[in-house]
Amino acid sequence: MAERNHPADDAAHAFWVTAPGRGAIRAEKNLPEPGHDAVRVRALYSAVSRGSESLVFDGRVPESEYARMRAPFQAGDFPAPVKYGYASVGVVEAGKPELVGRTVFCLHPHQDRYVVPADAVVPLPDGVPAGRAVLAANMETAVNALWDGAPRVGDRIAVVGGGTVGLLCAALATRMPGTRVDLVDPDPAKRAVAANLGAHGATPDAASGDADLVVHASGRGDGLRTAIARAGFESTVLELSWYGTGDVPVPLGGAFHSRRLTLASSQVGSVSPARRQRWPHARRLALAVALLDDPAYDALITGESAFAELPATMAALRETPGGTICHRVRYPET
Repeated sequence: MAERNHPADDAAHAFWVTAPGRGAIRAEKNLPEPGHDAVRVRALYSAVSRGSESLVFDGRVPESEYARMRAPFQAGDFPAPVKYGYASVGVVEAGKPELVGRTVFCLHPHQDRYVVPADAVVPLPDGVPAGRAVLAANMETAVNALWDGAPRVGDRIAVVGGGTVGLLCAALATRMPGTRVDLVDPDPAKRAVAANLGAHGATPDAASGDADLVVHASGRGDGLRTAIARAGFESTVLELSWYGTGDVPVPLGGAFHSRRLTLASSQVGSVSPARRQRWPHARRLALAVALLDDPAYDALITGESAFAELPATMAALRETPGGTICHRVRYPET
């Protein structure tokens, strides 16, 4: 159940998880005036991260992960009340002169206006519109995943799960010379999106095996079983899904050992060890934003609603997720 609570004043407003399964729009304290090394951003769009935000909304963050799961500008604490999210695009209204008027991406929760350090925002390149730039946090996850998975020229790659991260991983992998990329998902609409991004759509039953790399991003135990089944001899299954407090059975019987498979995790909070010495978080995020200079990624935005409706939207996405890939939140033009 969601609360509707949107005070009609001129203060900044943000979406808060007020209790497991409940959310509200709350007025924020008066924003500070941005100094010369800060900016005030007026939000245009944000996006709901279907994996981690659903777990946060449901109160399913394990206590052991409270510190590691904190978003960069999170307020409050798990399980609730907490202000959480990390995909905001807006216009700089005030602050550092060279950024005023620029459209920027920021790893900020759902909020209509906010003040952050100037180095926390990434100006959008000319070819990346604001509405598409909400994919930047998920693109950063996909970049880090491919650094961890280290696919090579000519590899057969399977991506299991056609959510935002899975589709972005598939799209990036198709750009390596000679690769064949299968996007494995039971939803024909998601397989069609994959085809437009250059990957081959496949159902879980029809997906080819013997993959050199399998990326699992379905968030489901049956997806992980499919991923392990599609892995070739001595290949890696890269696990991107996070299950919160849930327990997921891992099929380590059968041919898992005889095929000498590696089951590895990837998480965006830390830069991949393969790049960590040369790629700080800011450089990686800037790359993710720049990679969105492709209109094909617009197909990943499959839903949109107003900021004022976000409490009800979050509840609906949890209860009837349907075929939504990325849900975008639209802010008033004021």
